[in-house]
Amino acid sequence: MIEEWVLDNPDELARADDTEVLLDLASAGATVRTAVRLAGEAGLDRLNPEGRPRAVFVAGHGTAALAGELLAALGNGSCPVTVLRPSTADDPAGSAIAFTSALVWNLPGWAGPSDLLLALSGTGTEPGLVSLLEQGYARGCSNVVVAPADSPLSEAALQTRGLPLPFVPPTGAPGHRTAFREGDLPRELPSSLWGLLAPALALTDLVGVVDAGPGSVQAAADRLDEVAVRCRPGAETYGNPAKTLAVQLDGVLPLLWSDGPCTGAVALRFAAVLADLAGRPAVPATLPEALSTQYGLLAGHLAPDPDEDDFFRDRTEDGAELRLKVLLLHRSPEPEQHPDQYLDPQPDHRSDHRSDPAVDERADQQVDRGPSRPPTSRRILARARRLATDHQIAVGELVSAHSDDLEAIAELVALTDFAAAYLGLASSGAADVAAGAAPADT
Repeated sequence: MIEEWVLDNPDELARADDTEVLLDLASAGATVRTAVRLAGEAGLDRLNPEGRPRAVFVAGHGTAALAGELLAALGNGSCPVTVLRPSTADDPAGSAIAFTSALVWNLPGWAGPSDLLLALSGTGTEPGLVSLLEQGYARGCSNVVVAPADSPLSEAALQTRGLPLPFVPPTGAPGHRTAFREGDLPRELPSSLWGLLAPALALTDLVGVVDAGPGSVQAAADRLDEVAVRCRPGAETYGNPAKTLAVQLDGVLPLLWSDGPCTGAVALRFAAVLADLAGRPAVPATLPEALSTQYGLLAGHLAPDPDEDDFFRDRTEDGAELRLKVLLLHRSPEPEQHPDQYLDPQPDHRSDHRSDPAVDERADQQVDRGPSRPPTSRRILARARRLATDHQIAVGELVSAHSDDLEAIAELVALTDFAAAYLGLASSGAADVAAGAAPADT
């Protein structure tokens, strides 16, 4: 259970935040600006691409793979952007090896000289990524790496006639609030996402794969700064959208329903940080498929009993129940409909009535109007709200009104990152583990 009094006490938050996650989140905008500047100094500004690649392969794991998903979502459709995720290799000697040492990546059989291979890593020590660069070199691919300078991966980029772009790790030692003993598992601070993504955006914009010019990237950094100010620890809970969202997610299994590739990538990120920073599960899915693939959840044992008498129910056991909540992540061309552009347009509550089909039909007709979004997408959002309401499932909405995809992603990622951090920091019984207390890698 969440301790709301902790959220309203900056001193208690600072005491609980022994890994300085909130400070790291506040530095995300500066991380973007620094990463872009260092990428330019490393040679990106002097690069003269001969043309657009046929395909882009983005290789990484953990946060790096999520950066690849965001990059793919931002693609302008000029060429496919494919995220290469790792498999594992058996150790022939049968001895214990570190987690990242067992990861292997492989290029598709059709990869060739017209393709771009982009490897992302927060450490640059994965042997599998080094081997992947060698594969790319043998196939004639153009190799680019975002990794710490002087790391094995950056050195491999030079050896394979590629371009290494520097990744600067966030200040502060990465750590977790969850007490697990597997010391070889990678630990990353949330802003690592932006340190990996920003140079990749600058590169892919240069070669015509993503529309993310310098102005767009700087605007995204400004959005990160704005959300950090609004979600700062000193802001009162119900004037702070991230703290409010954290309270709303207490005791809830959120179904993260997104309306497109960009919000779908944000949902994946939100589910990851909820697990990492708050130790809470979430189930992401993309509309309209979510209406069918997750329909069983709405009617399953986690859903409220439609025949239950609300007035006479014994509520003393409600705190132990895990409730469902549908959280819609979408873009809105009509921000004036939402007084708070980040949070629910109305207070969160569980519906105690079934919707009127006539009202729903009129709502569908109303939301279909507007040039900024295809009518089918608006109709699907209305259908999702109606379906959840019919099953007495609470519905919340995370909305961005920015027309620029990168700005919208930055805004939603920043808000959900802060919410996950606050949920973890204010949860009762959370284990506080000092950053230096993690066992050494094996």
